[in-house]
Amino acid sequence: MSLEFNKIAGAVLAAGLGAMLIGKVAGALVHPHFPEHPHIAVQEAAVETKPGAAPAAIPPLAPGGDAAAGKVAFEKKCATCHTPDKGAANKVGPNLFGIVGNKRAHLEGFAYSAGMQAKGGQWDNDSLNEFLYKPAAYVKGTKMAFAGLSNDKERADVIAFLNSLK
Repeated sequence: MSLEFNKIAGAVLAAGLGAMLIGKVAGALVHPHFPEHPHIAVQEAAVETKPGAAPAAIPPLAPGGDAAAGKVAFEKKCATCHTPDKGAANKVGPNLFGIVGNKRAHLEGFAYSAGMQAKGGQWDNDSLNEFLYKPAAYVKGTKMAFAGLSNDKERADVIAFLNSLK
């Protein structure tokens, strides 16, 4: 019995040693060389704009947002960072109960970004539409690491849901 075990253990060790030896020989024969500088220079394409040209327009708020559909979209895309319930604790983002008609950066004790604090004004449907379309473009330096809601209907639905939180 012990002789069989020795044969099996010897075979496993020999296979491991053989694989290691093959790896060392292959590494010596084929060694990759990475150049100090890339051979292909990549240049960013310059975007030509006419002087005084306005940036791309934000799509207007789609009419007839559905609060029920907005709640579903909110739960899928926003609830990870925000709470919609009255008196609920803040998460990574602030609680959004009563946000529509309220001033920006309004919650005491929440650490808003300097950009959000400097923005001033109140949240209305149009400003929420712009912010939710591309948060980083609307508030420079925002902490909100979210690409935005590019779907016009979905954005209108979420805004309708936020309007219902009163």
